[in-house]
Amino acid sequence: MFKTILLPTDGSELSDKATVTAIQFAKLNQAKIVGISVVQPFPFSPMSDGGAVFDARQYEREMHEAAQHNLDKIGVAAREANILFEGVVALAVSPYEQIVETAAKYQCDIIMMASHGRKGLNKLFLGSETQKVLAHTTLPVMVLR
Repeated sequence: MFKTILLPTDGSELSDKATVTAIQFAKLNQAKIVGISVVQPFPFSPMSDGGAVFDARQYEREMHEAAQHNLDKIGVAAREANILFEGVVALAVSPYEQIVETAAKYQCDIIMMASHGRKGLNKLFLGSETQKVLAHTTLPVMVLR
């Protein structure tokens, strides 16, 4: 029934725990895992006239490397379990939109993701990417804690 699983990761401990569950689920269903890690663009425009100047390209390059590292962890676990794996690093302002789009592009049957990484007021103000995915997809979503 579930042949392709989308597994978003942000590299958090909770995402790592979700990976373990997704690997087990993939083995039970003889499914492939598509991992995704979304890099958000540099959030500030450079300032001049005495203000700090940030290198957006360097920021995005470092974030891309971190995202690839997070996917590599899933890839290692998938290989050890003989699970087919494909990793996607995406650049998007809204991670949930990219997650939903990637699920459609790769014809995923289910999205398995950690509940959230934020705590306290940040969770209330920013909302959870998981909640946004739930609100914007028609696919089953397994939320893991």
